[in-house]
Amino acid sequence: MKVLFVCIHNKRRSIMAEAFGNKYGLNAYSAGLEKTDVVDEKVIEVLNEKNLNAKQKPQTINEVVREVGNFDVVVTMGCLGACPFVPAKKHIAWNIEDPADKDIEFYRMVRDEIEGKVNELANNLK
Repeated sequence: MKVLFVCIHNKRRSIMAEAFGNKYGLNAYSAGLEKTDVVDEKVIEVLNEKNLNAKQKPQTINEVVREVGNFDVVVTMGCLGACPFVPAKKHIAWNIEDPADKDIEFYRMVRDEIEGKVNELANNLK
């Protein structure tokens, strides 16, 4: 089951979702609408607290689709209509607040929210 998690920059929410997706047995990928060069350091920190690694290089939606092909499920992470349509059998929208410019506790709260949603998604897809 190939699942693509999408947010605007692929540097925070979608990165966390990809890490948890792979932890919970999904063939998970992440991508962003806009090009960025680095994963947010606080994301790396809060994932390390859960013994998970963040992917090292953010990717755009076009890059991931070219590399991977079609997806079974696409989950948007709070793009509020900004994310383009990516062909998939199923589309899901999660309204998760971007932790940018917030303190580390807020990042942890978002991480835990994402983990719960990804775990539930993985269980529902099995």
